[in-house]
Amino acid sequence: MTFSEYVVSRWDTLSLAAAEHSLAVAIAIGIATAIGIGVGLLTYETPKARGFSLALSAGILTVPSLALLTLLIPITGLGWGSTLVALTAYAFLPIIRNTVTGLRGVDAATVEAARGMGLSRVRVLLQVQLPLAWPLILTGVRVSAQMLIGIAAIAAYVDGPGLGSQIFEGLSRLGSVNSLNATLAGTLGIVVIAVLFDLFFAAVRHLTTPRGLRVRP
Repeated sequence: MTFSEYVVSRWDTLSLAAAEHSLAVAIAIGIATAIGIGVGLLTYETPKARGFSLALSAGILTVPSLALLTLLIPITGLGWGSTLVALTAYAFLPIIRNTVTGLRGVDAATVEAARGMGLSRVRVLLQVQLPLAWPLILTGVRVSAQMLIGIAAIAAYVDGPGLGSQIFEGLSRLGSVNSLNATLAGTLGIVVIAVLFDLFFAAVRHLTTPRGLRVRP
């Protein structure tokens, strides 16, 4: 059976796995973005809190994905629970780091000018600093999403959703009929998802970045 014939014959299974893979990444990124930006907003002006949040998120990222997923099984069980917890944890560092860097990188004169106009500290943060830092923050979210798309494949080890099951299935039967097709289908599917996510974030950046801050190619 050729690769194209394999894809056609398994289309329902592959499309469902791809949808679950995308959904798991999207949910994890949504949760991590909300928490990560919040942590960045709360800690960017406090050196100790900022350092602790960055060190903790960096420490989580150093834990091998297979080890973390295995450690989560007694707590969150097999399947979606362990997958979402692990993916969310891995997404924090780029988001928190870019939020902190973006907010701290806003020109002090701009902040002082906004305060001189009578804006409260909260309004300056939300109406001036956050919009100026947004392109860098969104880049952190974008990097996290691309990273999670690959890590999500490992979740098949704990019966998680996604295309990883195709890859594991093919590798476990390497040399048998359709083993290479299964591995290739899962791998290419993940590549396609990564491209689609990247296009989505490029569109979001274009639509949400103030016109004056857009970088023209």
